[in-house]
Amino acid sequence: MNVTIEIHYIANSRLTQSGSFLLRGKQPVQVALDFWKQIKKEMSYHAKLEKVIVDGDKDITDLVQKLEKLEWRNVENNCDLPF
Repeated sequence: MNVTIEIHYIANSRLTQSGSFLLRGKQPVQVALDFWKQIKKEMSYHAKLEKVIVDGDKDITDLVQKLEKLEWRNVENNCDLPF
């Protein structure tokens, strides 16, 4: 099953990127977060997420932001630094 994701963000100016993605057993929120991570990696400026739209009408911005924060907490909690 395909899902269309549209991400609105601010870098140097307001930008939008969109694409069609296969879910492959994942939830649309996870696919959107993966797309957002890819965008941030390619940007030379610090990008700030504004809005995430799925299939043209569903706003899942809050869900993507919560999932991103949860992943960061998991990384911090599982980091076994020697100091």
